Amino acid sequence: MDEFMGVLQRPDFIGNLILHIEYTVLATVLGILIAIPVAVLVHRSNAGSTIAINVGNIGRAVPSLAVLALMFPVFGLGFDSALFALTLLAVPPILINAVVGLRQVSPQILDSAKGMGLSGLQVLTGIQVPIAAPIIFAGIRTSAVLIVASVTLATFIGGGGLGDYIVEGYQRNSTAIALAGALAVAVLAVITEATFAGLQRAFTPKGLRIAQKRGRATK
Repeated sequence: MDEFMGVLQRPDFIGNLILHIEYTVLATVLGILIAIPVAVLVHRSNAGSTIAINVGNIGRAVPSLAVLALMFPVFGLGFDSALFALTLLAVPPILINAVVGLRQVSPQILDSAKGMGLSGLQVLTGIQVPIAAPIIFAGIRTSAVLIVASVTLATFIGGGGLGDYIVEGYQRNSTAIALAGALAVAVLAVITEATFAGLQRAFTPKGLRIAQKRGRATK
C-alpha cells in the first residue's frame, strides 16, 4: 500500500497525468477535425460512404501498438510520434459514426427542408447534423475512451504518460506500481466516458430525446 501511494505522491505523477490528458484531448480534437469533414464530403455518395466505412473498419482492426510502432521510423521517439499515431487511432470510430449518422437522416425530411427554400449548407447544419448528433457523439465518445487506453502504449516510443508506471511496475516486478498506473488510467477512462455521455445528451435535440423515450416506452 505504501508503494502504491508513493507512486501517486511522486513529483512526476501529476505531469504524466496532465500529459495523458493532453494526448487524449489533442488526438480526439484532431480526429474530429479530420473525420467530420471527410464524412460530410462522402456521405451523399454510396461508393464514397462504403469506402470511408471500410477504411474506418480496417483502421479499427489495426492494433494500437502496431500503429505506434509504425510511427517510430517516421517521427522518431517522443510526443509528436505518439500524437500522430493516436490521431490515426481516433479517426475511424468518428468517421464511421459520422457517415452512418448523416446517411440515416430520412430523405423525406431533407426534401421537405429543401422545399422550404433552405440551401444545402442550411440543410446540413440545421437538419442533418442535429439529427445525426447522437450517433456522431457516440463515435467521438468511443474514440476518446479508446485513446485514453491507447496512450498507455505511448511509453514504448518515448511518449510518456501514465503507461510509464505500468511498464515500470512490470520491470521492477512491483504489482503496486503497475496497479497505480493502471487504476489511474481506468479512472480517467471512466471520467472521459461520463463526460462525453453528458455531451452526447446535451447535443441531442430535445425532440429526439422525447422520441427516443417514447420508443423505449412502447417496447
